[in-house]
Amino acid sequence: MTAPDRDAVRLDELDRKILSLLQQDASLPLEEIATRVGASRTPVWNRIRRMREQGVIRRQVALLDAEALGLEACFFVLIRTVEHDADWAARFLAALRTRPEVIEAHRLAGDIDYILKVVVRNARAYDRFYQSLISEIRIQNVTALLSMEEMKATTALPIPPG
Repeated sequence: MTAPDRDAVRLDELDRKILSLLQQDASLPLEEIATRVGASRTPVWNRIRRMREQGVIRRQVALLDAEALGLEACFFVLIRTVEHDADWAARFLAALRTRPEVIEAHRLAGDIDYILKVVVRNARAYDRFYQSLISEIRIQNVTALLSMEEMKATTALPIPPG
């Protein structure tokens, strides 16, 4: 779920400006990006290409509105397990990957082993997800927390200074 350890890519101020714009709107035309960062098209294109090759820019996607799609319930699911062997972990990961309602999954340090972000239509849809998951994977304890209000959500990462 996470990238392997590697050295951070060195970015200069122009790279950071380009990345900032792309995080706001990746559909901006190259000419617009170049104008906004005060450079010409070719160097901007070369920098974007280099950052893609380096893995700084992983992919470009469309961000959808969950409520517009009728997905009105967001649950944070806390999972504890007594099983920590490689086989269980592989089956758990496979189960998560086949469930599109799981939009984030993290392995944690501390009392909770995993946290999932699950987006569904309603509580009944969450229960179907839950029943399906526990029928496939043995889990010691599951706690589901319903988000009452999304107060901040962004896909933009903080870009460290040079």
